[in-house]
Amino acid sequence: MEFQNGKSIFLQIADTITDKVVSGEFPAGEKIPSVRELASEMGVNPNTIMRTYSELQTMKIIENQRGIGYFVNPDAQQIILKSKREDFFNKVLPEVLKQADLLGITSSELKKHLDNINSAS
Repeated sequence: MEFQNGKSIFLQIADTITDKVVSGEFPAGEKIPSVRELASEMGVNPNTIMRTYSELQTMKIIENQRGIGYFVNPDAQQIILKSKREDFFNKVLPEVLKQADLLGITSSELKKHLDNINSAS
């Protein structure tokens, strides 16, 4: 995995895991890789993965079953989608609208382009 500057590595790994949960690669109720397995796979220190898993537990995305491992919370997908939607509407969309305003793009132009994108998908 290639890491970006400007965002903590443990948060970038958490994003990767949440993407895998949403895509179904890590299904609800299923065991995820151990701390050592994931650290080896990602080429990072196990402490970084422990920090990632701790963050995901706080977010209620994963659960630790002592002595067995970490498992995807049955409600994880809904929790992630709700959080990502909130981020989109509160952070991403306002920035897009700000840029559109700076460029003189009207709401009708935006709607036309969104309709074109949706019809092409």
